[in-house]
Amino acid sequence: MTISVVAVLVLVVGYLAAAAVVPFAPASAATTTYSAPTSSVPGLTFPGYGATAVEATDFPESLRTSGDTKPRSIASISKVVTALVVLDHKPLRQGQAGPTITFTPSMQALYAKYLAVNGEVAPMPNGLKLSEYQTLQVMLMKSANNYAGSLALWAFGSMDAYRAAADKWLDEHDLDHTTIEEPTGLDAHNTSTATDLVALGQLALANPVVKEVVGTKKVTVPGAGEIENSNKLLGLDGVEGIKTGTLDEAGACLLFAATYERGGKTVTVIGAMLGGVDHDSLDVDVQRLLRSVADNFQVVTLAHAGQTFGTFSTPWQDEADAVSRSASEVLVWGKTTVSAKTHLDEITLGTKGERVGKVRFTISDHDPVTVPLVLERPIEDPGIWWRWTNPFQGA
Repeated sequence: MTISVVAVLVLVVGYLAAAAVVPFAPASAATTTYSAPTSSVPGLTFPGYGATAVEATDFPESLRTSGDTKPRSIASISKVVTALVVLDHKPLRQGQAGPTITFTPSMQALYAKYLAVNGEVAPMPNGLKLSEYQTLQVMLMKSANNYAGSLALWAFGSMDAYRAAADKWLDEHDLDHTTIEEPTGLDAHNTSTATDLVALGQLALANPVVKEVVGTKKVTVPGAGEIENSNKLLGLDGVEGIKTGTLDEAGACLLFAATYERGGKTVTVIGAMLGGVDHDSLDVDVQRLLRSVADNFQVVTLAHAGQTFGTFSTPWQDEADAVSRSASEVLVWGKTTVSAKTHLDEITLGTKGERVGKVRFTISDHDPVTVPLVLERPIEDPGIWWRWTNPFQGA
């Protein structure tokens, strides 16, 4: 009898000891269904003439066009090419005046030449000497053709040499639908497409010297006098440039850029509008288009802080959610689709805030975003009593 009691006691002690140390199986994990955010799409307001292209920088999917796609005369927008080609050959750093240009008789003769065809000119008195930067100001702000021609002659020695340099520069920057015959734009054979001009605008703003000059409203240049920017939209609706153009064969043209604050970020919109009747009506159309583009920027919330993406369930009927550690938002343009794929780690016990997985968001026309998932509450050991009364259920 004594031996039987001892045996039973040994078995009981053995069971209790074994039940107390049996490891738990991982908690079962189930992901929740993700409800993707939706985005509205305001329509863009394009003019009914000519050719237009517009794009939000860093949002390449935002490029939109209207009108024809053939190369059109671009008038004085040509001077943006002139500035960039000259600066490629005679570079300036922001804040530098650059070398001094002495205006020669052949340069001064351009005043009468361009005036005779009703081209925009600026005074160029005998003996005038200006810095490269000042010359760029007169050319780009006032759109003075005699200063554009003078820059080309100073940098390259002849118009033929300038044309060759421009051809090479256009080729290097993949502006395959742009043709530049001379530096002013008075030649109607200076042509481009609206989409090429958007790319040109991006190059212009990437050059800090050009960006500074085209964004200046007014300046006094010795010899040339007070120079006022020909772009009357400058400073309105976020407009910061870039270049006007007017020619009988081209109509009213504008290469424009504007900046906006959206979702805590600065975004830039660049566009080109060609073939307007006059600059007053063209400016109104540009403002309408810019507002419609700006309205397409949206902040999309991918996840709120503490949003549930899965649940862990234990054999002892305990549950804990896997939640996003922090909120996640992205700035998008236009209609956007979002999907999510959740991965939950294998866990048995865990503390509140412990990382237990991740959710990866796929956003159309945007880099993927990954958000860590953490335990909303701890998963604790159920204790010895549960182990003894639920033999091996956790295994």
